[in-house]
Amino acid sequence: MKEITFKINGQDMTVPEGTTILEAAKLNNIDIPTLCYLKGINEIGACRMCLVEIKGARALQAACVYPVANGIEVLTNSPKVRKARKVNLELILSNHNRECTICVRSENCELQALAKEIGVSDIPFEGEKSGTLIDNKSTSIVRDETKCILCKRCVAVCANVQNVAVLGSVGRGFTSQVQPVFGKSLADVGCINCGQCIINCPVGALTEKSDVQRVWDAIEDPTKTVIVQTAPAVRSALGEEFGYPIGTRATGQMAAALRRLGFDKVFDTDFAADVTIMEEGTELLGRLNNGGVLPMITSCSPGWIKYIETYYPEALPHLSSCKSPQNMAGALLKSHYAETNNIDPKDMVVVSVMPCTAKKYEIQRPELNVDGNQDVDISITTRELARMIKEARIMYTQLPDEDFDAYYGESTGAAVIFGATGGVMEAAVRTLADILNNKDIQEIDYVGVRGVEGVKTATVDVTPDLAVKVVIAHGGSNINTVMKQLVAGELADTHFIELMGCPGGCVNGGGQPIVSAKTKMDVDIRAERAKVLYDEDSKHLKYRKSHQNPSVIKLYEEYLGEPNGHKAHHILHTTYSQKPKLY
Repeated sequence: MKEITFKINGQDMTVPEGTTILEAAKLNNIDIPTLCYLKGINEIGACRMCLVEIKGARALQAACVYPVANGIEVLTNSPKVRKARKVNLELILSNHNRECTICVRSENCELQALAKEIGVSDIPFEGEKSGTLIDNKSTSIVRDETKCILCKRCVAVCANVQNVAVLGSVGRGFTSQVQPVFGKSLADVGCINCGQCIINCPVGALTEKSDVQRVWDAIEDPTKTVIVQTAPAVRSALGEEFGYPIGTRATGQMAAALRRLGFDKVFDTDFAADVTIMEEGTELLGRLNNGGVLPMITSCSPGWIKYIETYYPEALPHLSSCKSPQNMAGALLKSHYAETNNIDPKDMVVVSVMPCTAKKYEIQRPELNVDGNQDVDISITTRELARMIKEARIMYTQLPDEDFDAYYGESTGAAVIFGATGGVMEAAVRTLADILNNKDIQEIDYVGVRGVEGVKTATVDVTPDLAVKVVIAHGGSNINTVMKQLVAGELADTHFIELMGCPGGCVNGGGQPIVSAKTKMDVDIRAERAKVLYDEDSKHLKYRKSHQNPSVIKLYEEYLGEPNGHKAHHILHTTYSQKPKLY
């Protein structure tokens, strides 16, 4: 590749042709501020915070989109540059709702951080504000136009990463807004509730709809038995909210914190993930043996479920009828647990802690109930749990590691890896291999289905006579690629497909701790958080296959009967149906 030589702040530098000034500066340990920039996703130079001076040029240039050229001399910190950046930032702030002390993004806001770094101490430009609308009609996402800075990061993520494109620019100049078509609510367009817009927004213009007070009210109600369950991916990221590095395991301290918040029981959604493998694996075997619809597609991700219902309803017969682990857990708690503990399900409140904003949408779906009792009553995100811990003044970093409560707190390594892309597939194959070979297979690390590549295909030799062809994809754009192949008949020889709505899987869900764009330039948070789950699988859990979970074995022997049997189907399975595209 051709190399380019130029000067940056007086220093000679050589970089590959096509490198932007922003990228070149980073290679030389020079920090250029950004706001609208998202590496590989939103590189449009809209915010003008990355302006640099090129000697001899009449105008300043946006470093994020300007490629270096031979012989140019770049200044990243000249008086002209510093003044322009400050004025641009003051103009952005003049049209921004500066309720910083009560904003959910306070102290984790990229705009707030830049104002401090650049030395903004006053806003000389005060006047009319362009945004007024607060859209809170969605079950999952609140959109506040008064805080939007028109960086368009949400637009790019929704369109280019998730392939949903329900957000766009409306109007021109001062009247510009980012909103759904025709000014509609997110609830009234084809939003899949994934929350990727939230975790990529630099400010508080997009947030999850908070259910924290509902959880506090439930805990404080003496007539209610309040049970909490936590998803696999939460343990891979919760520690970040308390200063731990990305990729720190939080399982034990998380359980301790939940207990101190006042929940009556602290259970693990991983238990239900093990049950999911029993049900989903049996369902796949049934389709393989009885000529059922293949390939079968997993049904664990609610963002993905809404995606197929909205954009590919003709493919619904391929979808597993299993509920997600969150709802399997809730359904079992409202049936088996309630019966064995003589509790009226109506006196129970099941709270889930999820890495996902789409779970808030999922729990209110009318089909997800058992005998009229909704499976899960309240779903909160990892971020909401962190706020509760902080509000309760619990010194999280000082907590000892504690275990989940018995029975519904027992899980396997197969369950915990559900939180990473490829994890559901690997967990299912571990169990299928044992069942079909009628022995305990020792080689169970199926690394071919791991990693953050957008679409992965693999052939797993489950038995000497059966090779299972699998496909794994994550994020709406990659899902769309697979679904186009499916409806075109190009995957007829495939047996099993795992699809997850968020890039990287649940570890990068819309409810996880928000990481700045600057950090994500250097760290692949999807991979780092996934390592936590694979580490827990291989080093911290006694059993690594779902069918080996003693509590799951007991559950089937004493209550459910056979996987996919009548009672299991009644409690643990559901149906999905076409949803209108709207706009």
